[in-house]
Amino acid sequence: MDTFTPRHVAELSAFVTSDRFSTGQSNRELHRHDISFHLGTLPAGIIWPLTTDEVSRILSWAYDNDVPVTPWGAGTSTEGNPVPTRGGLVVDLTLMNRILDIRPQDLQADVEPGVLRKELNRQAGKHGLFFPPDPGADATIGGMIANNASGVQTVKYGATRDYVMRLTVVLPKGGIIHTGCKAPKSSSGYDLTRLFVGSEGTLGIVTEATLRLTGIPSHFLAATIRFKDLESASRAVALMIGSGLGPAALELLPPGLIRLMNREKHLGLPEEPSLFCEFHGISKNVLQETADLAKEVCEDCGAVGFTFETEEGARKDLWRARHEAWETIHRAHPKKQTLIVDAAVPISRYPDIVVFSQKIVEEYRAVGYVFGHAGDGNLHVVLVGDPADTAEWSKLEAINHAIVEKAVQVGGTCTGEHGVGIGKRKFMQLEHGESYHLMRQIKETIDPKWLMNPDKIF
Repeated sequence: MDTFTPRHVAELSAFVTSDRFSTGQSNRELHRHDISFHLGTLPAGIIWPLTTDEVSRILSWAYDNDVPVTPWGAGTSTEGNPVPTRGGLVVDLTLMNRILDIRPQDLQADVEPGVLRKELNRQAGKHGLFFPPDPGADATIGGMIANNASGVQTVKYGATRDYVMRLTVVLPKGGIIHTGCKAPKSSSGYDLTRLFVGSEGTLGIVTEATLRLTGIPSHFLAATIRFKDLESASRAVALMIGSGLGPAALELLPPGLIRLMNREKHLGLPEEPSLFCEFHGISKNVLQETADLAKEVCEDCGAVGFTFETEEGARKDLWRARHEAWETIHRAHPKKQTLIVDAAVPISRYPDIVVFSQKIVEEYRAVGYVFGHAGDGNLHVVLVGDPADTAEWSKLEAINHAIVEKAVQVGGTCTGEHGVGIGKRKFMQLEHGESYHLMRQIKETIDPKWLMNPDKIF
């Protein structure tokens, strides 16, 4: 559905104020793609609700009129997760951006889905608290919940699902439910909250969430550890985790990516296979003891250099460069697109998947950067090419498929944090087998017409 009838326009316009519904070409084009190479179909219109009741009326109308609905946050997804595939209506939640309450005594915050991650942390920081999941992009909380976003600090703090306590969800037919509670734990019934976290808007729209917060660490220490090759660096990861060192972040970076970061950010880092680590602690002495032990462990794996960084500015510059790695790769390859491998494996198999990925990129003579959140087994391979060049892009797809197949074989997943969206759908049967059919049955039960964010996950 790429256009609305005059009746559709009149009925939708009655749900919100005139400035919160649009069938304008520019608004429709802006909601046709996220930051990935995936291009969707042009939606017929965009609507910006402000309340749960408005969302309920909108979804009820869409269901009665067989109109596909695509929820939208900040548009920072990398797999086409919020991209409309069948036109219809995009429900843009960015105006539902209120932080409803922060309760420091409970370590909790109540938020609407359009709240941006960095704004939540600015406000929570006034109470000495923060929301740890950090995907790099300034995503909306609703988008992070829909995608179960994580990031560089997952190894210590966990993913978004570990911080979602209670949800208000509008179901496809317009019904409103509340899942979970504000108590620190519960054994009451099915865990519906976790069902909706990571469902990518295919089961309904989250309109309010109670999030768990945690205290801001008092001391930080960053370290850059250099190795002779990526295999040695990846072997050190399992030993560091197994030694109980508890890094807050543990990232693997190849020389080629460090070269791009140096060129753009003037970091002056040695261009060797490296681990970027960060430790959080209650005192400088504790952190120094931890870092000394990490150095010893890494030297046993062949580390050739170890640099500490405690000065806040330099530490933030280092992590800003890491967060912007994908953008840095894009800028280094103008007029090209990226296909991102997002596999995750057991920590013990991380060296295997790193070596396998590096080897297959070289065999195909592709442009690719092998790195990732090594501390939680999450591998990213950013492959660079031109989707219009069928031969070149098919090579990248073959690399992606081979790496994912290897990850699943060793007990891993096709997507550690980017979600399924459009790009990972083809791997769902491979990874989940018979349980994939149960997922389809759940979808069918909640959304019999398959109108909510169609063509995602399934």
